[in-house]
Amino acid sequence: MKPRGMVRTVAAAAAAAIVLLASPVQAANDVSIGHAEVGQDGTVSLLLDVEQLANGTTPDLGSIDVSVDGHTVAATASPVKAGEISRTTILTLDTSESMAGDRLRQAEVAAKAFLDSAPRDVNVGLITFSDKVHEVIAPTTDRAKIADAIDAIKLTRDTRIYDAVTAAVNLAGEDGARDVLLLTDGRDTGGGSTLAQATATAKHHGTAVDVVALDQSAADRALLSRIADASSGQVITAADATALESAFRAEADALASQLLVRFARPQGSAKEVELAVSLTAGGQTYKDSAYVSLDQATDAGPQVVEPGHALVGRGVMLAGAAGLALGLAVILAVVLLGARGQSESQKRVSAYLGETTPSAASPSSIKDSAVAFTSKIVKDDFETRLAQRLNAAGISFTAAEWILLHAGIAVASALLGFVLGGGPFLVMGLVAGLVLPAIFLKLKHARRLSAFSAQLPETLTLMSGGLSAGLSMAQAVDTVVKEGHEPMAGELRRALIEHRLGITIEDTLESVADRMSSDDFGWVVMAVRIQREVGGNLAEILNTVSDTLREREYLRRQVKSLSAEGRLSGWMLGVLPVGMLGYMLLANRDYASLLWTTGPGIAMSVAGVVLLSFGAFVMSRIVKVEV
Repeated sequence: MKPRGMVRTVAAAAAAAIVLLASPVQAANDVSIGHAEVGQDGTVSLLLDVEQLANGTTPDLGSIDVSVDGHTVAATASPVKAGEISRTTILTLDTSESMAGDRLRQAEVAAKAFLDSAPRDVNVGLITFSDKVHEVIAPTTDRAKIADAIDAIKLTRDTRIYDAVTAAVNLAGEDGARDVLLLTDGRDTGGGSTLAQATATAKHHGTAVDVVALDQSAADRALLSRIADASSGQVITAADATALESAFRAEADALASQLLVRFARPQGSAKEVELAVSLTAGGQTYKDSAYVSLDQATDAGPQVVEPGHALVGRGVMLAGAAGLALGLAVILAVVLLGARGQSESQKRVSAYLGETTPSAASPSSIKDSAVAFTSKIVKDDFETRLAQRLNAAGISFTAAEWILLHAGIAVASALLGFVLGGGPFLVMGLVAGLVLPAIFLKLKHARRLSAFSAQLPETLTLMSGGLSAGLSMAQAVDTVVKEGHEPMAGELRRALIEHRLGITIEDTLESVADRMSSDDFGWVVMAVRIQREVGGNLAEILNTVSDTLREREYLRRQVKSLSAEGRLSGWMLGVLPVGMLGYMLLANRDYASLLWTTGPGIAMSVAGVVLLSFGAFVMSRIVKVEV
C-alpha cells in the first residue's frame, strides 16, 4: 500500500472510533427508508424497514421522528395493514440444469417458506428462467396457486439471468412497493439483455433486486451485486439448504416487520427532499436518511419504453434483406423487360380504330410490364388451363394477371406475418398467401359450375319449347339468353357471339361444355350433332335429356345432404389443429415454440402433419359419392 493510502486508512479508522465512543446509544442503518408515495390528499406514506433491530426488540411507535430537509414534521407510525399500501414481490428462480437434484428441492422448500411467512396482503409473482424466461404466475395473493407452480418446475439448459431480472421488474409493475427476490447458482449465459440493461431497468423502475447467491464464486456475486447496489437491494450468500431457507424467511420477515409512516407533505417543499427518520427501540435510537421524491403524480406523462427482444436473429434479418433486394431486382426486370410496346399489327389496328399508340420506348404502366413479363415465363399449356378455369369461374383476369396477383398476395401476407411475429408467422403468412387464392379460385369455379349444372334442365326445357314453336337452334339459344340467368345466360351469349362470327352452333356449344367442364352439357351437344346428321325430333330429345338431368340433379342434392355431416366433420378435423396452432402462437408463443425448437417437438409436428394429411384424404374419399 502506498504511504498516502496508509495515512487515509488510519485517519478513517480513527474518525470511526471517535464517533462510536461519542455516541454509544446510536445505531446507524439498522432501519432503512423504503418506498415512499404521495396520495391525492398530500399525505406521504413511507415504508420503514426495521427487521435489523438488535435482539428482535420492538420499536416504540410513539418515538417516531421525521424531518424533511431539516424541518421536523408531525408523523405517525403503525404496522402495515392490508390495503393500506400495495406491496409486490416477484420470486425469480433459476431453473437451469445446474439446479438439478438437491439444489432444486432446496429452492422449492425455501420459496414455499417465503410464501408461508410473507404477509397475506403482499402480492407474490413467480418467474422461472433458464434458456428462456417464463412468466409462470402474475402477482397474486393466491399462495396455493404459486406453490403448485413451484412444484411443476422443469429444468432446461442455459441461464438467462439478465433477461429474468428485466422480465421480473416489468412484471412487478409501477404501483406501490416492489422488489424482486432472485435465486441463482450460476452466471448469465447470454440473452437479449445485458448486465447494463438489467441494471438500468431495475434502477429506473425503482424496484429493489435482492439476490440470493447459492454457492457462487466471488466473481459471479460481484456481477450480481452491481444490479443489487443500483436498485437498493442486497446480495445474500447461501451455502447450504439451511442458509437458503433462512435467507428466504428473512426476506418474508422483513416484509412482515415493515412500519407505515405517514405525514403531511410540507407546503412548498421541493420534489426531491432529504428525508431523515429516527425511532427508539430497546433504549437505542435508530436513524436513517435518504433523498426521496415527494412529487405528487397527477399525470402519467411520457413513458420510457424499455428495450425489447428482436423477433428474429441476425441471420434471418440478413435473409430478409436479401429477399427484399431480390424483389426489387425482379421489379426492375419487369419494368425493363416486360413491355416492348405494341407490335406492328397492333399498331395498324390501333391506327385503323383511331386509338393513340404509346411510345415503344416507354411502357404504358408497371402493371402492363409485369403482366407481359409474367406471360413470358408462363408455359402455354398451363396458361391455357388456368385461363379456362378463370373463365369458368367468371373472373375477368388473364392467366398472367392472376399469377401476378397471386404472387403479390403471397409476398404481402408473408411480410405481414414477419412484422407481426417473426419467422414462424412469415412461413404461415407465405403458406396462406399461396394456398388461399387457389382455394378461392377453386371454390368460385365449383360454385359457378354447380349453378350451371342446376340451370341446365330448365335451359333444355326452354330450348325444346322454342324448337317446338318453329325456331331455329340459334334462335332457341337466344331465347335462353334473354330469359335465363347467370351463369347459363352469359355462357350461351358468348356462344351466340362466336356463332355470328362464322362458327357452327354445335362447335360454339361444344366450347361452352369444355369451358364449364360439364359432361352433362357435352351430352346435349352430342345429341344435337346426332340429330343434325341422322335427323329426328330434336325438341323431344331435349325434353328427354332434360328429364334425365333433372332426376340426376335431384339425386346429387340428396347425396350432398346425406353427406353434409361427414364433410363438415372432415373440415373441422382438418382446420381445428391448424387454428389452435395459430391461436397458441398468439396467446402463448413460448409454449408452442417447443414444436419446432426441440427434437421431440419437431418429430411430433412432422407426424401430426402426415397423419392430418392422411386423415383429410381418407375423409374426402369417404364423403365423395359420384352420381
